[in-house]
Amino acid sequence: MTIHPEHPFTAAAGDRDPVRRWRGRMPAPVSIWTTHAEPRPVGWTVSSFLLADGEPAEVVGLVDEDADLADALAASGHFAVSLLGWSHRALADVFAALAPAPGGMFTVGSWADTAWGPVLADGAGWLGVRVPEQQPEHAGWALLVRGVVEHVEVGELPGTGVLSSFRGRYGTSGGTNLGS
Repeated sequence: MTIHPEHPFTAAAGDRDPVRRWRGRMPAPVSIWTTHAEPRPVGWTVSSFLLADGEPAEVVGLVDEDADLADALAASGHFAVSLLGWSHRALADVFAALAPAPGGMFTVGSWADTAWGPVLADGAGWLGVRVPEQQPEHAGWALLVRGVVEHVEVGELPGTGVLSSFRGRYGTSGGTNLGS
């Protein structure tokens, strides 16, 4: 077996999608979106999202249409958004279906149940969100999910900052000297 510095499944440079490469150069916070579903809650890692301040505040994100979360959002009418820290890297991979989780994804990490869905007990904060009546529409290959923020919990900012994604790798944004 030979170890190479590049990822073995990365497309050759000339075959890479330029839009995807450009998007990869945009640092993005990493979150987990969850909701109640039968027979158990579901969740998905989302880094393509933003929080729009206002009356009411809204959260907008791109969710893989094949994720269990996409179907469950319309049925439940609500979801929770947990913001992750550096220590949650493996958890982000589990919820992105990139790493195994024997017993289910919610056996990894410590979770608290809320009216909107499970939230990460030691996350950097979480939002409780109501899904409006309209169905999500497509934005590129993903579903554009939009929700009204009904509840906000600002957690303790980890000393390492929040988990971020940049060029397909995890890093952090923020840190101990940025305040809350």
